[in-house]
Amino acid sequence: MGILSVLLLTPVIGILVLALMPRENVKQIRLLANLFALIAFLLSCWLVFSYNLQDAGMQFDQQFIFNPKLGTAFALGIDGISLPMVVLATLLTLIALLASFSISNSVKGYHISILLLELGMLGVFLSQDWSLFYIFWELTLAPLFFLIARWGGVRRQVASINFVLYTMGGSIFMLISLFAISQYMPEHGGTLMSSMSVAAQSMPKDEQIWVLIGFLIGFGVKMPIFPLHGWLPLAHVEAPSPVSILLSGILLKMGAYGLIRAVVMLPEATLAIQPYLIFIALFGMIYGGMLAWRQADLKAMVAYSSVSHMGVVLLGIATLNLTGLTGAVLQMTAHGLVAAAMFLLVGLLYERTHTRNILDYSSLVQVMPRFALFMTITLFAAMGLPGTVGFVAELHVVIGGFQQLGGYFMVFVGMSILISAAYAMRTIGMLFTGPVKPQMRDIQDLRTPELLAAGLLVSGIVFYGLWPASLIDLSAATIQHVNDIISQRIQ
Repeated sequence: MGILSVLLLTPVIGILVLALMPRENVKQIRLLANLFALIAFLLSCWLVFSYNLQDAGMQFDQQFIFNPKLGTAFALGIDGISLPMVVLATLLTLIALLASFSISNSVKGYHISILLLELGMLGVFLSQDWSLFYIFWELTLAPLFFLIARWGGVRRQVASINFVLYTMGGSIFMLISLFAISQYMPEHGGTLMSSMSVAAQSMPKDEQIWVLIGFLIGFGVKMPIFPLHGWLPLAHVEAPSPVSILLSGILLKMGAYGLIRAVVMLPEATLAIQPYLIFIALFGMIYGGMLAWRQADLKAMVAYSSVSHMGVVLLGIATLNLTGLTGAVLQMTAHGLVAAAMFLLVGLLYERTHTRNILDYSSLVQVMPRFALFMTITLFAAMGLPGTVGFVAELHVVIGGFQQLGGYFMVFVGMSILISAAYAMRTIGMLFTGPVKPQMRDIQDLRTPELLAAGLLVSGIVFYGLWPASLIDLSAATIQHVNDIISQRIQ
């Protein structure tokens, strides 16, 4: 059994063990769930240390044919694009569970749902067969629906239904696109990503464009991109904070990851609609930033900022050049760390004060200095300040965009950056300056487990901001290979 199968089996075994435990054993359930999440994280770290940075192809790959007639296979593999996402998924699952000690009702069902969600996320990033990819993609819907509907806020029912309807609607377009490509496969050709990528090149160009639009809708709902983001703010606001960590930190990246695979499969179609992709990206960056700027609810602010930051990812993908694609992959990791840290810190603050209205706070730096330090660094990263991983990612996208579009596009990117700086500085000012309000004088600062969770994320933000080479090198060979494929096919 390969290491990737072991990694996938880890949350499965955790689910089975938790299912057999009495629901009254709350401490043991929490401990075991965290243990299996830790094992999965350590396995993903082992993958990083064993990964060959010079090999651009799939590594640790394994394949087992399910149905020879249909050609469906249990095919797993990992490359420089999927590996950072696998590590991010296991890390954020562990942090989400560390932040879940405030969950007191149906603890067993909650932890089983989190591990099931981790299984779906890992399956998406490890799958090298489109049918297997689609199964794991849909698998994430059920646990997320229950996590929002069962443990969410006042409007949790509406939020959970909106999420499912949006995602399932997008999945239909993705499935139609996959069926369209399969019509050009040889008999019993299968659904492996590599073979379907070859088959896609034999499609007429107009069909390629329609297939890419289907993928764009399917993956764009999950990213989300404007105007397919309607489910996101409500889901983030109503979801428990640990679930928001996973939702924003890694589940949005599933859409970006799938879109990258689709673009590599259909580069000529991407070039044909490139101006529209760039317009959607730039509009989403500005639109998301402006909505984040005017939010009083802290979770809503982070949710709308995600629309802006994922617009940066779309812009990097749409450039179709090496620097832009590098920036897109870096931004996926950067936003995962930044958004997860913000949702974690906002959730911990809400547990202490039972309010997310930014107008209710002031001068928290005097009563919660550790919280103030971590939150300030995270907001600096959100605005792309040098020294943080957000700056490294956005700089690559800006350079890639300049190479593709020229100087005029810098006006819109500059507006987006200024708006990000505005809402970040507004948040810092309203949270940490002014007189201490009487109801905020006795708030407890971050405790040791909370410091550990927040410290892991903020350390990653700063470390990769100051020493980004290790993160860039992890994906460099694969992105170069992807860029070569795109360049050859659009010449």
